[in-house]
Amino acid sequence: MKRYINKKFLIPIFALFAPTLFFISEANAASFGAEIFCTMRDGGNDHESSWEAAYSYIKRQKGGIFKISPTQAAAMIVETVVRERDKFSYCVEYLNQLHPDRKLQLEQNRKEKKIKKEQELREKEKNDFSEETFDRYSY
Repeated sequence: MKRYINKKFLIPIFALFAPTLFFISEANAASFGAEIFCTMRDGGNDHESSWEAAYSYIKRQKGGIFKISPTQAAAMIVETVVRERDKFSYCVEYLNQLHPDRKLQLEQNRKEKKIKKEQELREKEKNDFSEETFDRYSY
């Protein structure tokens, strides 16, 4: 009977501690990913290179079946910087670039493409027609 009781308590104890074993690497990956991002930004690197370095590190360190999305990685970096404010005080100014306004970006990209296309059409029309004038009734 004693062996049954010991096994009965072993399962709940394992159930309590097992999740911590799986999430420790994720927490460490997020912390070091935030450190990579903030250090690179503070060193004068642009947003894209800093983000790619931090995101690739977080992706590589977080094991498991499911892959981490860029949005999740950005949220992990923001959470780490906010949680450890004293350590990453210099990095708060760069956090807004991790979560840009996607609608605004899409609208700006569409406008830029439209303007570029109109400019190309104008240049093409300039090149197609020479200085001569055309009379539509001349055969």
